[in-house]
This record gives sequence, C-alpha cells and structure tokens, in this order.
Amino acid sequence: MLIIPVKDGENIDRALKRFKRKFDRTKTMRNLRERKQFTKPSVVRRREIQKASYIQGMRDAENI
Repeated sequence: MLIIPVKDGENIDRALKRFKRKFDRTKTMRNLRERKQFTKPSVVRRREIQKASYIQGMRDAENI
C-alpha cells in the first residue's frame, strides 16, 4: 500500500502528482497485467532471448 503524507498547506494537486510518480515507480500496474494470465517460463525465456537478439542487432547496425 502506498502512503503519501500530505503536509499542512500543501496543494492537493502536488500530493496527487507525488502519488502518481510513486505509483509508476513501484510498477504496480505492470505486475497486475502480468498476473492476469499465466505464461510458461519457457515462453518468457524465449521472449527475453528474442528481445536481446533484436537489441544486439540494432547495436551492431549502429556500429557499422
């Protein structure tokens, strides 16, 4: 649970902005979306390898 202490005289918009920033940093929504459906560990690993090879290809193309 996120706790955002609101100081005396602080604007509510400022506190809301701090809450949103903290919410984004904790990656709560990303975790919820990942847990919505199960993905096999082999599929997760395959995606990681594909992503790594794509990034490596982009870096190689940059250096050439």
